[in-house]
This record gives sequence, C-alpha cells and structure tokens, in this order.
Amino acid sequence: MLSAVVILLFELLSHAPVYLQPAMKVVVIIPAAGLGTRMTAAGSRGKQKKAPPSKQFTELSGTPILIHTVREFAAVDGVSEIWIALREDEIAGFRARLQSEAKDVLKKKVELVVGGEHRQQSVENALNAVTAEADDIVLVHDAVRPFVTHEIIQEVIEAAKKYGAAIAGLPAIDTVKQVERTAAGAMVKATIPRASIVMAQTPQGFCYRVIKKAFDEASADGFLGTDEASLVERSGHEVAVVMGSPRNIKITTPADMELAEFYLKTSRI
Repeated sequence: MLSAVVILLFELLSHAPVYLQPAMKVVVIIPAAGLGTRMTAAGSRGKQKKAPPSKQFTELSGTPILIHTVREFAAVDGVSEIWIALREDEIAGFRARLQSEAKDVLKKKVELVVGGEHRQQSVENALNAVTAEADDIVLVHDAVRPFVTHEIIQEVIEAAKKYGAAIAGLPAIDTVKQVERTAAGAMVKATIPRASIVMAQTPQGFCYRVIKKAFDEASADGFLGTDEASLVERSGHEVAVVMGSPRNIKITTPADMELAEFYLKTSRI
C-alpha cells in the first residue's frame, strides 16, 4: 500500500510544472571611443603626415589591442554579451576586422554602439542599450587592458554577485604623497599610508540595478567621475576589491607597448 502511494506521488510530481529561475546574465561593456593621444611619442607628432591610429587599434603583434582584449572576455563561459562603444566612423571598419580576423569572438553576442566624448558617456550609451534584469552583472573593462586573466574576470563577477559592486585592484607599492600644486610646482602636504591605498584596475563589475542607478543619478546631476566605481560610491553603494595583477596593464604610452610585446611573447612560451 505504501509503495503504491509513493509511486502515485512520484507520477504526480513528474507531471507538475517546473519553474526555473533564469540564469544570471553577464554583460561586458568596453568603452573604446577614446583618441589615446598619449600613445604618440613625445616630439614625434609634428613629423607625422597622417594621424596615428587610436591606441585601442594600435597593433600588438599584428592584431589590434582591442581585439586582444575582447578575446579574453569572449573566452569566458559565463559572459553572455559584449558591448563595445566606438566612434561612429570606426564601427564599420572594426566590425569587418572582427569578421575577418576574430570569428572566435563572434561566437558570443557582440554589439557595437556609438561612444561619447568621454569614457562615462560611452559606457552610458552602451548601458542604455543593454537589456538586463536587476541582478544581472555588468562588467566594464578598459579597451587597452589586453592581459586581464580569466581568473580575475571570474573573481570580479563573483564579488559583484555577492556585494553588488566590485573592482580589480592592486595594493600600492610606492610611497604615496598628497601634494598641493602651485605655480612653482607641487609641494608635499602629507604621506598617505599605503595600507589604505588600492590602485584600481578593470574589470569593474556591478549588479545592473546598482550601476544603472549610479549612472542615472550622475547624468541628472551633471557629475563626471573618474571610473564606474566612483559613480557607484557617490550613489552610496560600497565597492569590494579583488586582487588584480601587475600584468593587467593599461597600455597608454609607447613604453607600455614595449612591455606589452614582452608580455605577449612570454605568454606564448
């Protein structure tokens, strides 16, 4: 009798509707509409007949830095979509390069949107185009940080899920001085304890509701922050820090390019 009841209960449960919670989506935004004027070597600008490519399109071993960067996120299973903000006149050319040189990247959903005059506007344009649920994760990453690891990406995602906001960062190594700038130069006013200093990197990750609220508030107030975390901090939300990497460099100068070529070469050995 008992076995018959168990069988009947099992049959009823097997026909009951099952409601599955949709998987959390991870959206990556890469602002890549900047000019990158620091990439031009000092003293060489006047000699060039043609403007150099934007730093994100500077080639690293024959491939634009931006494609190297996008590849790292495309290779992470948890990433659902990648949104890249570009100058309008660069969108068609970059789409063509993706199709001809980086078909592996296109296995993910990749969207190209028009960027703005500065980083914050570029991220905001992409953010406004994204469709996401409140608890979906949004990662923002510098276009010219091609050596981010999958481990760092995953750790930022997990920390963003747990805390609502997280960044990759490194403890300060050098002594940090607070200065006051005058017409004669900079004068030291205080030494800041290194234990309380973190050098911010990207990716920076947030629950969609957290970053959208922060950007909407900043836009309404005309506030321009230094990075996405600064907007979230201003909005009153705490930001967690996970360990970044010394190799996760932001390529902004010709000297950085030399280091990047070295990193790329040693990573293949």
